[in-house]
Amino acid sequence: MEASVRWTLVTAIAPVAWGTTYFVTHEYLPAGDPLYGAAIRALPAGLLLLAVRRQLPRGSWWWRSAVLGLLNTGVFFALVYVAAQVLPTSLASTIMATSPMVMMMIAWGLVAERPHVRHLAGAGIGAGGVALMLLTGADQVGPLGVIASVAAMLLSSLGYILAKRWGGGVDVLASTSWQLIAGGLLLLPFAVVVEGAPPHLDAPALLGFGYVSVVATALAFAAWFAGLRHLPAATVGLVGLLNPVTGVLLGTVIAGEVLTVRQLCGLVLVLAGVLLGRPVVRKVKAARTVSSVH
Repeated sequence: MEASVRWTLVTAIAPVAWGTTYFVTHEYLPAGDPLYGAAIRALPAGLLLLAVRRQLPRGSWWWRSAVLGLLNTGVFFALVYVAAQVLPTSLASTIMATSPMVMMMIAWGLVAERPHVRHLAGAGIGAGGVALMLLTGADQVGPLGVIASVAAMLLSSLGYILAKRWGGGVDVLASTSWQLIAGGLLLLPFAVVVEGAPPHLDAPALLGFGYVSVVATALAFAAWFAGLRHLPAATVGLVGLLNPVTGVLLGTVIAGEVLTVRQLCGLVLVLAGVLLGRPVVRKVKAARTVSSVH
């Protein structure tokens, strides 16, 4: 029980850190150059983790790192940037909130983790809570943004489960560093072709990228992949719903936004969905007691 709670709390570092990137990106990072922004976010984070572990890929991990880097960082970051530019954040976050359900289905097929009814219920309740918190119905919906957001959700969900399937026996910090470096390197040539010269970064932008790269990427992805090693994919996916919750609460605390009754109800539903996804606790203690009596 204690181990499950501990790993759930470790996993929660990731969506909470990711939720803060909305504010940091909006306030401190340059608005254009999404490909450079994604590469600047991924590469330093990967190099930092590599400096901590100092392990290079071996054997099949050379191509696995490229595949996971493409799915979890490279293409994912670029698609998220596209979605953020042409789609309201509320709708993009709601689409991403369907990720737990998709992760459960992929995990069922790839790692034989059959979702429990309460996991499915938690995913539905949590996604409904995110929609209640964020959707207003007043924004116009661009098809390109929807396609980018759905693609980002599908590719990252597949990447997370592949990381879980392939991760056994490999240090989590090392494998995370390889993915981030691969994703960043794959992004760089596209950034040069599409966006030209790198953007000029002033002091606030450098500090912002430092936070996003170290905390919201290196630390967050290491915590996320560690959670995938020790918890069911369904539980990890539902913990990810804390991402939009963090964004809303941060806007309330720092930006002075006021929580409406509807948003509070949505927040409660999201937290209920996360709680439904907690790992099943088997009554080991009771079983040991019975065996000791015999």
